[in-house]
Amino acid sequence: MIDRYRTVRGAGSKEIVIKKSRFIGHVKPVDSEDDANAFIEEIKKLHWNATHNCSAYMIGERDEIQKQSDDGEPSGTAGKPILEVIRNQGLKNVAIVVTRYFGGIMLGAGGLIRAYTDGAVAAIEAGEAITRVLHREIFVEIDYTWLGKVENELRGREVRMGETVFTDKVRLTCLPKDREAETFMSWMVDLTQGQSLITEGEKLYFIEGE
Repeated sequence: MIDRYRTVRGAGSKEIVIKKSRFIGHVKPVDSEDDANAFIEEIKKLHWNATHNCSAYMIGERDEIQKQSDDGEPSGTAGKPILEVIRNQGLKNVAIVVTRYFGGIMLGAGGLIRAYTDGAVAAIEAGEAITRVLHREIFVEIDYTWLGKVENELRGREVRMGETVFTDKVRLTCLPKDREAETFMSWMVDLTQGQSLITEGEKLYFIEGE
């Protein structure tokens, strides 16, 4: 799992008009090629009477899967520029479809490239680009006598927190960034003078700044 990556928060769409042609950019975060293809088919069914539904997607930690489709537009004028927008914005696990309703004015190859580029950018604006950062669950079990001190120190460090469970002891779910997890655990041992039980859980992505 990579330390961080950019994607979009959720599905979104936005329309722009260029020389009477309507271009509707649609975006959705996807985790697999099947997800991407299902999204593309969904848009095609929604806009079954459109002139074109051109698409591209990029999936994988190392961008292993990259596909594009001109859907009847001249080769290289639609799918490729959509894919370039995804690449240039550093996004991963994203699928984009740009729907075109022809308005009667020919745009030429250069005009089409610019239009589909703008449509893809509009889609990303609608879906909202975000950064997801990898965190690690660290469970810290302590006696109640340590709770006030530990919570105060965690607030001071602005550590992301999950659920706190109260039984005969207190179990805190701490969520430091994955790259800081080892340092965090050592710090917690020192803070509690070795009187805490520390275990590791899952690795999870959270949106940066939230």
